[in-house]
Amino acid sequence: MQLSNPKHDKLVVYQIFTRLFGNQNLTNNYYGSLKTNGVGKFNDITAVALQALKDFGISHVWYTGVIEHATMTDYSDFGIKPDNPLIVKGMAGSPYAIKDYYDVDPDLAVDVDKRMDEFEALLIRTHEANLKVIIDFVPNHVARQYSSDAKPAGVRDFGEGDRTDVVFDPQNNFYYLPNEPFHSPEEIISPVDSEHVYNEVPAKATGNDVFNARPSIYDWYETIKLNYGVDYLNGHARYFDPIPATWLQMRDILLYWTQKGVDGFRCDMAEMVPVEFWGWVIPEIQAMNPDIIFIAEIYNPSEYHNYIFKGKFDYLYDKVGLYNYLRPIMEGNGTVEYITRLWQNESGDIAHHMLRFLENHDEQRIASRFFAHDPWVAIPAMTLSATLHTGPMMIYFGQEVGVNPTESEGFQGDDGRTTIFDYWGVPEFQRWVNQGKFDGGKLDENQKKLRQFYHDLNHFAVENEAIRIGDFYDLQYVNIDDQSPEYDKTRTYAYLRYTSNQRFVCVYNFDKIKTISTRVKIPSDVLSNTLKIRDVEPCHLVEVFPGNSLALNLDVAEIENSGIPVSLRPLSVIILEIKN
Repeated sequence: MQLSNPKHDKLVVYQIFTRLFGNQNLTNNYYGSLKTNGVGKFNDITAVALQALKDFGISHVWYTGVIEHATMTDYSDFGIKPDNPLIVKGMAGSPYAIKDYYDVDPDLAVDVDKRMDEFEALLIRTHEANLKVIIDFVPNHVARQYSSDAKPAGVRDFGEGDRTDVVFDPQNNFYYLPNEPFHSPEEIISPVDSEHVYNEVPAKATGNDVFNARPSIYDWYETIKLNYGVDYLNGHARYFDPIPATWLQMRDILLYWTQKGVDGFRCDMAEMVPVEFWGWVIPEIQAMNPDIIFIAEIYNPSEYHNYIFKGKFDYLYDKVGLYNYLRPIMEGNGTVEYITRLWQNESGDIAHHMLRFLENHDEQRIASRFFAHDPWVAIPAMTLSATLHTGPMMIYFGQEVGVNPTESEGFQGDDGRTTIFDYWGVPEFQRWVNQGKFDGGKLDENQKKLRQFYHDLNHFAVENEAIRIGDFYDLQYVNIDDQSPEYDKTRTYAYLRYTSNQRFVCVYNFDKIKTISTRVKIPSDVLSNTLKIRDVEPCHLVEVFPGNSLALNLDVAEIENSGIPVSLRPLSVIILEIKN
């Protein structure tokens, strides 16, 4: 089946935490085992589920936690080496402590011996639903007991042949602390008894750049830092000629998954890997599949341009931008003036590369007491995230039904996040799954309305060219400077999205209490030169999102001098289309 070209579309990414998505077990014991709490499988993501996501307006599914990672569940009967629980976080384990880059997580298989077959069948089902597949690529670190039992013939395991008597060698896979044994954090209390003490001599540097044999419990102590030819302890000196062994091994891993039909990679902590590697490897992979996409998790805005233009990433994971500006506004603090600052900093040349979101596996749920307490608070923020620019948008599974974690699942703790370390069922989402019908049959009316909002937003973003490919024009300055009545510069935000065929005025009220009745002005030069609206004809303005209740007929002079009259309830948005 021919799929659309992701480089020219408005991507709508749906992040699935794969082991939780299809789990219908309601037990939810603290630190529960797989047997007790259950786990979702590849096979649970049925053609029915995928069609429901397609109907929801999704273009790309990000299957999180696919590649085999360290776990406290024993699969030794299947030829998989068990992991010492002193270096595993949670009963299920972190999906970012990769144990075998050439295999998939056995938790996700009905028949463990056929786990790769079951994943490949999921790839086929997903493509048959006209959806594209993204998986995680975790390039910066591996599990401390990394050992591939599924690697192709002739492939060298990470660490094989390393010189362990030196801290750094450009051709080593790891960094070593010669003659020092590794010590796991003393505070660890494992829910599983281990018959063996964990021995690692010499100690290897820990994933979050900790060159210490005694990482703390707050470090990524369960992982080992990979060596891309950067000597961290000597001024970050770079040794890229000849090409480091890790570069070549990682290229081969990316090619392996690309050959299987994966359509994109979300690259974990990409900025901890030298940008030179990305600039080399991404063209290598895109030579095999020009349409494949690369998304970088990066938290340093000063490096954004570098990783896009030198590193050749298609998209960047935008947390330290729009997410960090919108969250305090959603919590009742902050100001929409941050948003103007954001687009000005982006200067128009990277906005279309930014992947916008309000939830993901690392962040707290909007509905939780740690964030906004109410999923409906997201209405203006999510609409703005989807429509501010042409870049992709993302929804985390269950966001659309108001998932609200309220207890400690195990290692994750009670922190407002859906666990990534533990076996668990997500009650709100299980109501949508509805025993495999994936029809939301058990959702309450409030959840159905919330999901309908996300459904409508997804479709609006991709079905209207002004949002999908159009230009952006900020209207804050004219409405603040001209003192439009009741235009609160801290809670009201307005901008244009437009093409030669379509013109939208987007207006937001971020206030939690106050209804805002105001007028939104558009400068005369923008009306005539930018929007190509002739002043000899009246303008017909029609509400196109979220409803269709408002219709106005205004002269161009009225729009310029008096403004477009709008009334917005607390936490609401209105998008009007201007027609001659």
